[in-house]
Amino acid sequence: MNAVVEQSDASAPDMPSSTSIIQVIERAALNPNIDVEKMERLLAMQERIMTTNARMAFNEAMKAAQEEMPKIKRNKENKETHSRYADLEAVTDQAVPIYTKHGFSLSYGTADCPIPGHYRVTGLCAHTAGFERNYQADVPIDNTGPKGTQNKTMTHGFGSTMSYGRRYLICLIFNITLTNEDQDGNRKGETITEEQLMDMKALAEEVGANKEQFLKYFGIAALADLPAAKYRDAIAALNKKRRKA
Repeated sequence: MNAVVEQSDASAPDMPSSTSIIQVIERAALNPNIDVEKMERLLAMQERIMTTNARMAFNEAMKAAQEEMPKIKRNKENKETHSRYADLEAVTDQAVPIYTKHGFSLSYGTADCPIPGHYRVTGLCAHTAGFERNYQADVPIDNTGPKGTQNKTMTHGFGSTMSYGRRYLICLIFNITLTNEDQDGNRKGETITEEQLMDMKALAEEVGANKEQFLKYFGIAALADLPAAKYRDAIAALNKKRRKA
């Protein structure tokens, strides 16, 4: 048995190939005196090699898919926040044909979320080579308007939150950039996008920021009114509070 393994190692000094390990296993299986423990170790080695090869194929395909992904234009406007966003259809129409061509499929679900007032949206990205990777996003429940008044039923809020979570995960997984006519997002008078608003809300809740003081500091009546040019400053202020905590 050892001689067979050593012969296989000699032909592939770095890592025995999947085919060579299968050949070793086939020969060992024909030996009536084979040690069961050694057979189990061979099978474990074969599984590790297959996993490594699948992961390499996943990473190569992911690189190719990301290189091919276009910038997706924000095609909708949120009348309440006066911000533009790309809806789920705009994202999937352009992303799905590309990532499926490279062997990927996505499936979604939910899980228990430790953050109050949030849903945890989960995403499983699987590749035809046999490797998969899990992602998740904790999304604030979308059933209130910019001023905190409820504007949706719980059912409607759940659907809206899931829609946001799905498009957020697609953009996260495939590194998709959203854009509009103003490429830098700092046009005079422009406020933050819906995605930026959701991210800022989540971070503010995470660090326990005082909403009234925050609004007063930036001179705005609601978070949605934050100028796009001040978004980085707002995120930096919230991160500073998190570091202190």
